[in-house]
Amino acid sequence: MAELFRRFGAGLSTIFLGLVAVWLAGLVLAPNIMMVDYALRPNLPPAEIGGPRDVYSLDNILYLANESVHRAIFFKTVWASALVAFVTLVVCYPLAYWLAQTASARQTGIVLLALTIPFWINEVLRTLAWYILLAFRGPLNALLLWLGVIDQPVRWYGDVGVLAGMTYAYILFMLFPIYNAIESLEKSQIEAARDLGASVWRTHLRVIIPHAKAGIATGCVFTFMLAAGSYVAPALLGAPGSRWFTEIIYNWFFEGGDWNRGAAYAMVLLVLCLTVVLITLKIARVNLTDVAK
Repeated sequence: MAELFRRFGAGLSTIFLGLVAVWLAGLVLAPNIMMVDYALRPNLPPAEIGGPRDVYSLDNILYLANESVHRAIFFKTVWASALVAFVTLVVCYPLAYWLAQTASARQTGIVLLALTIPFWINEVLRTLAWYILLAFRGPLNALLLWLGVIDQPVRWYGDVGVLAGMTYAYILFMLFPIYNAIESLEKSQIEAARDLGASVWRTHLRVIIPHAKAGIATGCVFTFMLAAGSYVAPALLGAPGSRWFTEIIYNWFFEGGDWNRGAAYAMVLLVLCLTVVLITLKIARVNLTDVAK
């Protein structure tokens, strides 16, 4: 705070802080307070709002606990989002290491530009591109049939399609934090580990991964939260048997017309995401300051 006032002066710094406060209050705090308010109140006709039946209770949240189908989809969304984060980590870690420690400046620039350009278009359009790739008569099936890997077209929609679409959609949120963390590691430390006889695996486990743990934890947190709250990929690439919890929330709000129950479901998902974030940071021994960097 003192550094901000020193650099920009009292007037400009006050404007900056005021804009941040308005943003936090209007776009973060107020919507969440309203969500909690809706979640704890019953869905009543307009004439009964404020009446004797309009009291706070946990009925909307308990409905989720008693609804076996919704409860199963909720837990499936949890582990599937964790799987998305894990797969994205497996894909991004080798690439981040190569970009940070092995690739030339020109190679790094080309790869990062190639990865970033597709994200200049809307997420819906990028997901529709995956919809075309995974279509029954799409390019993927045509290629696999031509190579002789499969005998007949495969329906990739469902869990596989959602996993592939989300991994692609959130790859940059995992790649950049890990890349930034590994890039700050001195190459001499890696060379010293090799000179002392450490294998490639041991070098990564004892030197590189501990150094990059803040970036890895940040990428996992971002990817998990985005996957758990995603709607576009499950809606376009999913199948009836691969419903996502956000689809149920959408149905409560816009098809069922029960905003109170939808808000309760959304609040449960929010609490889940916050819990996973705190547990992940605790396990990785990373604090929120490291994530903010």
